[in-house]
Amino acid sequence: MVWGCMGWNGAGIISEVEGKMDAKQYINILEGGLLESAQKLEISEGDLIFQQDNDPKHTSKHAQKWFEDQGITLLDWPAQSPDLNSIEHLWNLLKHKVLAYEVLASGVWQLWERAAVEWDNITAEECQRLIEIFENSYI
Repeated sequence: MVWGCMGWNGAGIISEVEGKMDAKQYINILEGGLLESAQKLEISEGDLIFQQDNDPKHTSKHAQKWFEDQGITLLDWPAQSPDLNSIEHLWNLLKHKVLAYEVLASGVWQLWERAAVEWDNITAEECQRLIEIFENSYI
């Protein structure tokens, strides 16, 4: 399992999830992945609005405090609505890119390597298209 984020300027950092993610691991991933992604995507401090689903680890007091301490605004989001989240469509795009290899991955590490390579090749235009599709279907 992996964690990643996206914005108008492209895909952020992708992080490997070790085992079953809990609130503590989620915060550790956010400290690296989200903050590094904001820098990579040139999102100014105070301009970051983060969308996540209502998974218990996302809504935990520990996670909520972390977002508050970082000054990151959370987008209110209805529970059980993954189809309304652009990142879900980006995961689908990544899946298709990884499955396009002529030879299937020989193991989990090769699968991770391919996912990381393809994630880094996701363009800002691909992210913008997914965001626009979401925006147009939501209005």
